[in-house]
Amino acid sequence: MAPSTSSVITLTVNGEKHTLPVDHRTTLLDALREHLDLTGTKKGCDQGQCGACTVLIDGRRAVSCLQLAVAAEGRAVTTIEGVAEGDRLHPVQQSFLDLDGYQCGYCTPGQICSAVAAIEEHAAGWPSAATADVRPEAGPPPLTDEEIRERMSGNLCRCGAYVSIVQAVARAAEEQADRAEEAAV
Repeated sequence: MAPSTSSVITLTVNGEKHTLPVDHRTTLLDALREHLDLTGTKKGCDQGQCGACTVLIDGRRAVSCLQLAVAAEGRAVTTIEGVAEGDRLHPVQQSFLDLDGYQCGYCTPGQICSAVAAIEEHAAGWPSAATADVRPEAGPPPLTDEEIRERMSGNLCRCGAYVSIVQAVARAAEEQADRAEEAAV
């Protein structure tokens, strides 16, 4: 008897459980778009190089075109459709709107998901290749334009909206830091 080439899996996407049959070779990107009709996540290069398909898996960024759907079972997947806080846009989404951090908009969902994670990584003190002092006791580096560019370097924008994207990420990071300070008081 030949081994099965498909499985029934349960994916938790944007806080909701979905049970679906998938071929073992189905990528998370294809499961999201074709099986769950969550088309905000875009298929760009289908090779993990452009970042258009970036989603969050357990809060960390992942290019969903290289992730198998079966490997995402039991993990929390967040797509662009799940980033907002109810009816209120996530600060990154609002900053992208306010500062025109997009042109055609095709890469924007991946950019936003990546920015959400990049801001969290920075706040947690994770260094990047642009971080001058990587010692843990140095704390998070200043979130300069260079630091943001490096942290967002896995997401390409063919329209060239990078200046506005960097400004949007910086503004959203400031707003999230302000909210964290208010919550701590």
